[in-house]
Amino acid sequence: MYALHSYLIYALAKGHAEMAAIESVTLEGTGVSGDLSIWGLVMQADLVVQVVLIALALSSVWCWAIIFDKVRYFRRLRHQAEQFEEAFWSGGSLEELYERVGGVPEHPLAALFVVAMREWTHAVKRGFSSQDGTAHSNIQGRIDRVINVTLAREMEALERHMGFLATVGSTAPFVGLFGTVWGIMNSFQAIAMTKNTSLAVVAPGIAEALLATALGLVAAIPAVVAYNKLSNDLSRYAGRLENFAGEFTALLSRQLVEGQK
Repeated sequence: MYALHSYLIYALAKGHAEMAAIESVTLEGTGVSGDLSIWGLVMQADLVVQVVLIALALSSVWCWAIIFDKVRYFRRLRHQAEQFEEAFWSGGSLEELYERVGGVPEHPLAALFVVAMREWTHAVKRGFSSQDGTAHSNIQGRIDRVINVTLAREMEALERHMGFLATVGSTAPFVGLFGTVWGIMNSFQAIAMTKNTSLAVVAPGIAEALLATALGLVAAIPAVVAYNKLSNDLSRYAGRLENFAGEFTALLSRQLVEGQK
């Protein structure tokens, strides 16, 4: 009985060794590597899959660079806007504030203030009369136009690179899916050539394919979340600019009517 038990153990061990040898020969014959690490999958992937992986990785890095830059920039804009509005509504002279920030405006709120004050100051220096209704309408129209043009220009600058986040967020999963489909096609071709359906032959190609999908999601998810968050911040800041422009235009209009500086 003991001899029979020993023989069975020996037979099983020999069978496992033979199967391992067969799989090793099969893998060597098909050129399939046993390295299933992320770097190993990238290195042994098809050229098309490698291009997809590199493109997604670069897109993800660029998205994160945009995200960090925008978050820091919007935080600075909010702080500058709070300081400027505090100085503007403090009751001090608008001319003094204009002289202080009129050289090179550091933020959009100051830029709106500067262009409007420039038009108003120019009208005052030309000897504007508050009794001249036509002149008043012309000056008011010029102030409105320069504010609208400046507002559009500043918003265009604030929205820079936002389109890239939206593009990556919407297309990266599909690019990753393309890499997945291509990798699975290669796996089926390997099965057809080797006539071997063992997991050792199929697994590397499927792993490469799934890596493309995973990297597409890694690039897309932060881009979508950041785009939504930054869009909300941008919308609130745009509303702040529009409110300031309306209030400042009304203030200048009253001063034009009263003929005051």
